[in-house]
Amino acid sequence: METLEGFNQALFLAINGTLATPAWLVGAAMLIADYAIYLIPLLLAAMWLCGSKAQRSLAIRACLVAMLGVGANQLIGLAWQHPRPFMIGLGHTFLPHTPDSSFPSDHATVFAGIALTLLLRDARWLGVLTLLAGVSVAWARVFLGVHFPLDMFGAAAVAGVAYALIAPIWHLAGSAVTRWLIVVYRKLLARPIDLGWLRR
Repeated sequence: METLEGFNQALFLAINGTLATPAWLVGAAMLIADYAIYLIPLLLAAMWLCGSKAQRSLAIRACLVAMLGVGANQLIGLAWQHPRPFMIGLGHTFLPHTPDSSFPSDHATVFAGIALTLLLRDARWLGVLTLLAGVSVAWARVFLGVHFPLDMFGAAAVAGVAYALIAPIWHLAGSAVTRWLIVVYRKLLARPIDLGWLRR
């Protein structure tokens, strides 16, 4: 365990920014770390509003995988409190963050869960783009000093488990859940749908 933690810290220091890092690079990393996560709801909303029934079903499934993964992260954080780099005085911190458990990364779990679902369910180009965005976010949050590299690998593992747990449930109930949500959507937004502003 000590060897793994030593590797984790050494890899962190290799990625983490320094006081000599150009301000533009720190600024770019902060934009990615703080705001790239908003691409996820935009992506899922676009799949729902502009996509077919199959794409809507995929958006729901991806959302459930991400939600289960983040929920699991909370339990892991309660069971095992792993400090963030700045909590042990390691490296440089450029992004203010609550001193809570670092493992696994919620941001990386969301991106990994969405990307994995898209990649494995015939939306590969969207999955690849989501994966690339997720890798950028993972780099940025380590670079800025709020996460360790293994927090990101742990997030990918959690996302994989979440996908595996959702898969059999979705096989049994996915179609029914999708149909029900489409009915709710059409009732709640009947007016803009009738006007042609939203897809039926």
